[in-house]
Amino acid sequence: MDLHNPDFITDDDSWDNSSAEFEQRFHLGSEMTSLSRSASSEKYEILDNLHVKFNLSKMRRCLKFLKISVLFIFVVVCSILFGIYPDQRVSWQMLAVSPLESFSMNLTDFHDSALLKLDIGGPFAADVADEQTQEYILVQVSQTEETGSRRRRQQQVVYNWSLPLSSRRNHQIITTRTFQIPNRGTIFLNIQAFLQQPGSVPLSMKHQYLHANIEAQVTIASIILVGVYVLIILEVSRVLCCNFIFRPSMVKVVEWIDYETLALLFGMMVLVAIFSETGFFDYCAVKAYRFSRGKVWAMITLLCLIAAILSAFLDNVTTMLLFTPVTIRLCEVLNLDPRHVLIAEVIFTNIGGAATAVGDPPNVIIVSKQELRRQGLDFAAFTGHMFIGICLVVLVSFPFLGLLYWNKKLYNKEPSEIVELKHEIYVWRLTAQRINPASREETAVKCLLMQKVLTLEMLLRKKLRTFHKQISQEDKNWETNIQELQKKHRITDKILLIKCLTVLGCVILMFFINSFVPGVYLDLGWIAILGAIWLLVLADIHDFEMILSRVEWATLLFFAALFVLMEALAHLHLIDYIGEQTALLIKVVPEDQRLAVAIILVLWVSALASSVIDNIPFTATMIPVLLNLSKDPDVNLPLKPLIFSLAMGACLGGNGTLIGASANVVCAGIAEQHGYGFSFMEFFR
Repeated sequence: MDLHNPDFITDDDSWDNSSAEFEQRFHLGSEMTSLSRSASSEKYEILDNLHVKFNLSKMRRCLKFLKISVLFIFVVVCSILFGIYPDQRVSWQMLAVSPLESFSMNLTDFHDSALLKLDIGGPFAADVADEQTQEYILVQVSQTEETGSRRRRQQQVVYNWSLPLSSRRNHQIITTRTFQIPNRGTIFLNIQAFLQQPGSVPLSMKHQYLHANIEAQVTIASIILVGVYVLIILEVSRVLCCNFIFRPSMVKVVEWIDYETLALLFGMMVLVAIFSETGFFDYCAVKAYRFSRGKVWAMITLLCLIAAILSAFLDNVTTMLLFTPVTIRLCEVLNLDPRHVLIAEVIFTNIGGAATAVGDPPNVIIVSKQELRRQGLDFAAFTGHMFIGICLVVLVSFPFLGLLYWNKKLYNKEPSEIVELKHEIYVWRLTAQRINPASREETAVKCLLMQKVLTLEMLLRKKLRTFHKQISQEDKNWETNIQELQKKHRITDKILLIKCLTVLGCVILMFFINSFVPGVYLDLGWIAILGAIWLLVLADIHDFEMILSRVEWATLLFFAALFVLMEALAHLHLIDYIGEQTALLIKVVPEDQRLAVAIILVLWVSALASSVIDNIPFTATMIPVLLNLSKDPDVNLPLKPLIFSLAMGACLGGNGTLIGASANVVCAGIAEQHGYGFSFMEFFR
């Protein structure tokens, strides 16, 4: 300050004013310094975040490149192996045997093979009870060793295989057995018939040599199964089926596909696609919300209970095909996340399917066995026992489901105004961060922008509090919401709805008739296909491509690949190995604890096995194992508790993984088509 300046005023007021102005300038300078420091710190934070994100994206790109490279090399190696080894197309050999004339064959071309796989087709007994007949076919595998002299030793029988004959000689059944070939000597195959009356029995036979023993096949099958699950968990591919022990022909692979299930899925998908044009699913969603009086958990409980009841009388796949679109539309109307509700529904669908003899395919297989029917396990007895147990399971599952979902954010979708407000806050904050406070005007502008951001954040918090109050489980304004939803979601085509309900009712009625009336020769696949054709004709659909676009082709292809994988694992003796090891463990247990251990072991082995492999071939394999256990005098176990344990484990084990049950895959496919797909790990958790 210039002291000789004549304009200098020493008045107290003037001094106070000048000091106040100086203080304001000092505060402004300190604010500018703090703003510049905050701007620089924010800039460094942004740079650090960008650096971390760049490193993460670089790591993801490296992992993706590594994953693609490994899969490509694996596929190339598989292709080379498939090109080197030819198809093992073994032709069937027709023959006829009688008590007076047998069939003999010299097996000298086995080289270094370890196993002999023999397939024989003929009028054999399908049930265990028919094996008590006096007529049978005897298959003998004998060995002849050469000595140093010119004479040969007498043939020594290594294996005996008895095949009881059925009274219906026009009924053909193919049976398969694998024999371990001795290391040395000449192998002979002899087939002879033992009949009560003179005559001959026509047979068909083929044999195949395998280069690996059963233990090696089971090990490779386990590695393949683990590899498939790793690929599914990584969401690389839903299924990958490889087989290095033998290369089946393309015709054989196609025969492994269960076309009845695929036809059922395709027909019901077409029915549901036409059904969705009526607006019926939206209407049902609003009615369910009204019946639950606006309480979300009451609505979820109601949906799960209805799904369990329907799946007890319908197929699980059919139930989820009908229920999944309704649930998704209901969750969209109520602003809910459909994934949690769908997972809960499909769990209770698998639970309800175990209650009756027609609710799940393993139960159908069990009731269809004549030997089990003679033991008292008919439709009524089986359903009576299983229904009580499943009711107890449902009573435990509902509170446990609430315990699992108590901290889940079912309302994770926000209204459009909140989404727009968040976007506006993001834009204002980004604009403020881009301003460099080099001058006082720029600093003031940045302060105004930051104040704007703070104001909007306060408004956002207020709206979120209001939003969470509005979507609480006991919504007090549910009557107003119901009126608004009823105006918006109505039946759009009543005539088409009547046609759809008529055809769907006929299809469901035919499902029941097929289960109870023995004179109907249409399986479930044909019924669904014919129902789809009926509805296409009645609805006068011209744009058939639009209907086909709604079919879950990815789900159908996945099921076809899954059937091939399960048949490959069965041919590698993985399922037989599980059943045999289970029987051996039961025999080791002391007699006073054997029944309890057998029930627990069969239950949990069935559940764990059914969660990773298809429960249909596993059930078909375990039934003869349990029958032999019940007939073994050294074991002395009743049959019914073991069968009920098998049914419980095989049906409820489908809840273990996403591919453990067909209903899980169907539900996931439809949800993914609607934009709410859930991964393998989400369902597994």
